[in-house]
Amino acid sequence: MVPDRSADSLCGFIESVVAPGARIITDDWSSYAGLAKHGYDHVSVVERGNPQVAEEFMPIIHLVFSNLKTWLRGIHHGVSPQHLQAYLNEFTFRFNRRFYPFNAFRSRLGIAGGVTAPTYAELYAAKSRTTTSSGWV
Repeated sequence: MVPDRSADSLCGFIESVVAPGARIITDDWSSYAGLAKHGYDHVSVVERGNPQVAEEFMPIIHLVFSNLKTWLRGIHHGVSPQHLQAYLNEFTFRFNRRFYPFNAFRSRLGIAGGVTAPTYAELYAAKSRTTTSSGWV
């Protein structure tokens, strides 16, 4: 997660997780403008003029984010920043297995068998343990 949408935050995150020289395709958000200076092959898709161009480079991306927002607001009625990563991990898990529900169920059983659940105190501690997707195939 990044703290905000500023160029420093976004470019800093990208530098920490993407190899230099990689091609990065983004929307036309101004904070991405400096990626080329950081050694990335940056392609900015200007969707304001032609939505089909964005769909060509990032197929169904708007649908994915719309589904995420609907799921968070409809099922969970909002999420605190403290637990956002756990909810995003769950959405990703479900999305990646949406065509194979039985395999998702089996994966979930296997993961649950090897994980200890956090206590209430751990969930709402000032600094809860980091939720990662390790072990999530």
